[in-house]
Amino acid sequence: MKRSKMCISKMCISAAALLAIAVSIPMPASAHSFPEEESPKAGQKLGAPPSEVTIKFDAPIEKLFAKLEVTGADGQNLAVGPPQVSDDGILLSIKLGALKPGDYTVKWAVVCIDTHHTNGSYTFTVASGGS
Repeated sequence: MKRSKMCISKMCISAAALLAIAVSIPMPASAHSFPEEESPKAGQKLGAPPSEVTIKFDAPIEKLFAKLEVTGADGQNLAVGPPQVSDDGILLSIKLGALKPGDYTVKWAVVCIDTHHTNGSYTFTVASGGS
């Protein structure tokens, strides 16, 4: 009887040790692509209109599913052509038509290479110098 209690105790200690090791092993995290930098920056007030909007992501995005638009107060998309994704999948950009002074909203939606969807928006202002 004493021998089986010792075996059970050793098995419990071994199981606890294995559990502790398993929990401490780093597992790869599921990536989501979120903006690291924007140009123009969120909330930025510009003296001249930008010719494009660029967003740098912290993880690669799928080119096929990348969306980017810039709208004015009337809700009209002012982008010229489709959004472009860099070869490494980190930069999303779009060319803009001539922007007049006013507030603009940048809306983006991407799918990370691990299939997680993220989206967001931010605003910037053109103070003067627009055409």
